[in-house]
Parts: sequence; C-alpha cells; structure tokens
Amino acid sequence: MANEFSLEIKNVTKHFGTFTAVDDVTVSIRQGEFFSLLGPSGCGKTTLLRMIAGFEVPDQGRILLNGEEITHLPPNRRKVNTIFQNYALFPHLTVRENIGYGLKVAGTDRTTLRSEVERMLDLIQMEDHADKKPAQISGGQKQRVAIARALINKPQVLLLDEPLAALDLKLRQRMLIELDNIHDEVGITFVYVTHDQGEAMSLSDTIAVMNHGKIEQLGKPGEIYEAPRSSFVAAFIGDTNFFEGNVISVIDPEYSRMKIDGLGEVTVFNDKHIQQGSPVHLSVRPEKFQLGRDRPEDPAARLNCFEGVVEDVVYLGSHTRYWIKVGEYRVAVMKQHARFLLDEKPVRWKDRLWLWWHADDGFMLEQYHEADEELLSVPDTES
Repeated sequence: MANEFSLEIKNVTKHFGTFTAVDDVTVSIRQGEFFSLLGPSGCGKTTLLRMIAGFEVPDQGRILLNGEEITHLPPNRRKVNTIFQNYALFPHLTVRENIGYGLKVAGTDRTTLRSEVERMLDLIQMEDHADKKPAQISGGQKQRVAIARALINKPQVLLLDEPLAALDLKLRQRMLIELDNIHDEVGITFVYVTHDQGEAMSLSDTIAVMNHGKIEQLGKPGEIYEAPRSSFVAAFIGDTNFFEGNVISVIDPEYSRMKIDGLGEVTVFNDKHIQQGSPVHLSVRPEKFQLGRDRPEDPAARLNCFEGVVEDVVYLGSHTRYWIKVGEYRVAVMKQHARFLLDEKPVRWKDRLWLWWHADDGFMLEQYHEADEELLSVPDTES
C-alpha cells in the first residue's frame, strides 16, 4: 500500500551556534501536493528545505520520504531534486544537453536519454530552443530548463527555493501559471519556498506560514487568509487593519463584545474562545468594510458602525483604496469595482462617511511579539 504522505518532517530542530533556525517543526506533506513554506527572511524556511534536500543535517528530529527515513542520507541518495533561484545551468551546454545531463552521468542508454529529453522539451515547450545555450534564452526559459533538468531524474519530491525571485513581475506572473501547469502534468510533490504571499496563495494546495523557526499556521490558502490564527499570520498574508482592545463580555460560544481603545465597542466573532478581560487585536481586512454616506438601517450593520473622515483616495482601476480616519485609527478600506457608475457621486478627501463591517468578518487574535511589530500595519501604497 502506497504511503499517504510523500514527505514527513518530525520534530526537526536546527541550530547555527546560539541561533535556532528551525524549532521543533512537525509537518506531513501528502503525495502530489503543491506545498509552500512561506515567511519572511530568516524565518527558517530555506534551512528546512536544505535539510529535506540533505545539504544540512538536523540537530534533532527525523525526515521521512515515502515512509523511509532519509535524515542522514547524503543528497545524491535521496529521490529529491532542488531548483535554486539562480538556475545553476551549465553555460557551455545546450538546452538539450543541460536537461539530459543527470541521465547521461547516470549512464542511461542513448535511446532512452533522447526520448526522455524530448519528453521534457515538450513538457516545458522548449523544442524550438533545444540547441541554444543558456546565454541565448530568457530568464523564464532558463527557469523552465532548470525545472526540466530536475524532473527528468523522476524525483519523488521537487524542491523549489525562491525559483522566481530573479524574474521581473510580468515574467514571474507567467511562470506561476506554467509552474502550476507543470505540477498538474507530472503529478509529483512540489515543496516551494517563498517570501511572496501572492505566489504561495496562487500556487499552493497547502501553505505553512513560518516565523522564528516555527510553523505559525498550516492550512489551505483560503483558510489562512480568511481565518488567521495569529496577528503575525494576519499581517503577513495580505493587508489587514489592526485594532487594539479588550474582551469585555462573552455573548455566546461564538461571539463576544470587545472595547477598542480610542474607538468604542464592537461585536466580534470569537472562534478562539478568548476569555473576558483578555487584551486582543481585532483584524479586519480592507475589503470587508462597507462605506456609505448615511448610517445603515440594518441593526446587524449597526453593531460595528462608526463615522469617519476620508483622508486619502487612490483609484487603482479594478478597485479604489480609501483611508478613513475613525476615532484614533487610520483605516484602510478597499472597494471593488464590480460596477463603476460614472454618475455616482465620487468620494473625496475630507468627506464624512459611515464605515461598518459584519461581526463574522473580523477576527480576535492574541497580542503580537515585539519582533513582529513592524508587520502589523497596512501600507499607504500598493506594493
């Protein structure tokens, strides 16, 4: 019976001197999954990938590939291949020769080698460039060649370490689609390291958000975005607004009343069962707010409703970004242009508006670590 998990990481820890790069990480990755390790620089994601590849050895813990322990196996004895940011192609070899290099070194017969190389050229749609050298092809094409060279050896797991970081924005967006298509075509497990939450969200079946050597949250992209478990995750995955305060009462098992410092009382979804009196953050995404010139009539909307003054308006084509001064907070609000009515009275600087959100659209979270404080704000410009 085939093992359910392609890769299992059990209580893995890695120190560099007094610094703990990976701290007691346990995670299981299913067969054929596109799994992303996401986090800021220094969070431990690349160190964890290097231990899976065999370039680093854990100080504690075990790594299993298809149920077999590989913790102390050298890299060349593991059925994994790694793709790095810099492609690492041989400049003196053609595209065809680069792709077939691993099989040639392994002594594969000429007929099989030629057949496998042609299959890979077709997969990455590089047949017309097969006899070119790396210097004669684009960055995106080099990345495709690097992927083909790794896949031709039929690894059980493909490791990708920031593979798109060196590409410009448009090329990176195109390569995201190509990577997704290649994964669907070959069906093996991909483990993808990135600091770019957009890449992870668009590609992954499962994301592990890492911080200070630990996994802060593990789940599907939608789960992590819509229901973050910590202030760090809420801030790192997309934009959010943070309000600080305390739980003043528990209404029922799912909802609580919270007093926001410098603003007032709100009703909040309390899925984490935070107790009365606890200091908390409230996270509300910019797209979750409603805006209106009049106070809403719906009693449910009035639960979390405040008047504010428009401080900035930025039109961005598909949506408009507003910054509203509400109490002591500068709140970021995003309005999608599903329909944009030219005869609608535009919102302008210094307008007074009502802002409200549904109780289900905000999440109470624990207070953050001081080291993460710089993440807990919404930027004033689009990145």
